[in-house]
Amino acid sequence: MHNKVLSILLMVALASCGQKAPPPPDSATAQSAPSQRPTQAQLSQLIRYPRFDDTDPHEWQGRGPRSYPIHGIDVSRYQGDIDWGQVRGSGVSFAYVKATEGGDVADPAFAGNWRGAARAGVPRGAYHYYYFCRSAAEQARWFIKHVPRDANALPPVLDMEWNPRSRTCTKRPDGQLVRAEARKFLALLEAHYGQRPVVYTTVDFFAETGIGRLRDTEFWLRSVAGHPRQIYPGAHWRFWQYTGTGVVPGIKGNVDLNVFHDSPETWLRWSGQL
Repeated sequence: MHNKVLSILLMVALASCGQKAPPPPDSATAQSAPSQRPTQAQLSQLIRYPRFDDTDPHEWQGRGPRSYPIHGIDVSRYQGDIDWGQVRGSGVSFAYVKATEGGDVADPAFAGNWRGAARAGVPRGAYHYYYFCRSAAEQARWFIKHVPRDANALPPVLDMEWNPRSRTCTKRPDGQLVRAEARKFLALLEAHYGQRPVVYTTVDFFAETGIGRLRDTEFWLRSVAGHPRQIYPGAHWRFWQYTGTGVVPGIKGNVDLNVFHDSPETWLRWSGQL
């Protein structure tokens, strides 16, 4: 009410000076323009609610991954040669491709997967597997060295989890240090690529480090035995990795399967296709 009174007084004052008054703040012209709506052609290109096989399926209680329309994969050299045309045709809407880990390891399949996904029309992004034996700055530089800037790519991903099987780095720093290093890495990649990276993490790492406290950050949560709302109470997520034993045409052997949290329309906007 106070704002309306001020607006009226402003219009009167400007009118007395022969000037055109701006519209009041609650007028239609003051509202933001409506979001672009996807066309039927854009929506028809998406295979929604695909049904992939799983060699070790979980019996979901309540809402399961098949209730989400947009599904994708994450891959590395362990998937071998991938037929990206078949992958696209099977209903995969996105792919995250492993690029680097630590400060001295590059995935040898990255370049091929990066190009192959793009040629097949699969929206793709790159991810980095973090080790706590090198600084955030060193690892960010290593990632930037191997992943080209591409305006059509999905936001990069920082994969942060414990490394118990590593032969060279099994450090488990406290949560304060983990979060500080994550902030540095995210800031460096955001400055370079112009996109805020997503953080992928696991149940134990999330609980023990407080990584979920990072501000202005979207999360990709692994949860293969329960919906994220059960396993990560109160957490907000953009992606959910629901199995590591998925079966997708065009890929030999098992592959990680994931869902996008929201609607097909939101997916098209989030991924830059609108």
